[in-house]
Amino acid sequence: MLHVIPSMSPNRGGPSFVMRTLARTLSQDMEVHVATTDDDGEGRIAVAHGIPCDEEGATFWYFPRQTRAYTFSWPLTLWLWRNVSRFDLVHIHALFSYPAIAAAFAARRANVPYLVRPLGTLNRWGFQNRHPLLKRLSFFLIERRVLSAAAAIHYTSEQELQEAETLSAGGNAVIIPNPVDLPQSFERNSAPEWRGRQVILFLSRLNPKKGLDLLLAAFARVYDRNPRALLVIAGAGDPGWVASLHEHAERLKISENVLWTGFLEGKEKVRLLSAADVFVLPSYSENFGVAVAEALAYGCPVVVSDQVGIHAELRRAGAGLVSPCKVSDFAEALTNLLSDVSLRERVIRNGRRLVTDRFSPEAVSRQLIHAYTAALQ
Repeated sequence: MLHVIPSMSPNRGGPSFVMRTLARTLSQDMEVHVATTDDDGEGRIAVAHGIPCDEEGATFWYFPRQTRAYTFSWPLTLWLWRNVSRFDLVHIHALFSYPAIAAAFAARRANVPYLVRPLGTLNRWGFQNRHPLLKRLSFFLIERRVLSAAAAIHYTSEQELQEAETLSAGGNAVIIPNPVDLPQSFERNSAPEWRGRQVILFLSRLNPKKGLDLLLAAFARVYDRNPRALLVIAGAGDPGWVASLHEHAERLKISENVLWTGFLEGKEKVRLLSAADVFVLPSYSENFGVAVAEALAYGCPVVVSDQVGIHAELRRAGAGLVSPCKVSDFAEALTNLLSDVSLRERVIRNGRRLVTDRFSPEAVSRQLIHAYTAALQ
């Protein structure tokens, strides 16, 4: 089984973390290889090129990228054309990226079936806000052909599928959520430096689609009613965009009650998830919401926008509050969770149950193996 993904950098957000979890879990039932580049955002990961590396129980292959834009890699292309025929199936994790195209055409040439996980690239927000004319041209000339030849298109939520259908993406669609590692044990602990405060946590990439402008304005209203509230923003993004967010917080006169931590992972990330009173993701577009599922796994109640892919599942399970992308609605939802202890406890219980039943690596692995078997047939 071969997986192809443009980057394994933590700086690229959820897809890289999900790929590692998938590799580790699927390798218990099959031989798993992952082909990728040394992309690390603006920099490069320090890895050996073209040499098999054992990670997460799987075999990873890293190749140098030649361009940051589109993640072009000629060495990856050559390796795919020479080696794809050795595999029974290919799972491609991306669209509108060179490695995805190279993998699809190499698989077709070798008559090897492949699946595509679009990673939210077929959503309305992306087509309206990210080089819309170029993206539409690329879709009709290239990506639609990649999708039409796929054995299956792997969507991670009902919303992601619905938005893709507006483009007539076609293909055999399967909905399988992203996996989230469940902590074997954890304790809810307040961070000493925040004692006496009620912490609202945003933990994700700092990107225009994440709705941070909406969050800052909503927090200003929350703080007016609750001076104990503290907003912690954990993540990194384009320096110019981040600077504009700081200026927005200054204009709203909330700067002293907004903490910017930068990118965090590992123990520091777990510490935040275990200490926060509420997790928030007000995205204008989000195909799944890995960070939301992680927060639920650590017993942190969540508030999300109705544009986050798993919002319908959260609402059905009573595992979080869902708000339209409006400042007043978000402020009300955050205030309700902060002020209502019984509501928070109920959301925490339901959230843990949802993650265990639907988003655990074992549950997702079973669904993927079923999809792989169908693709091979």
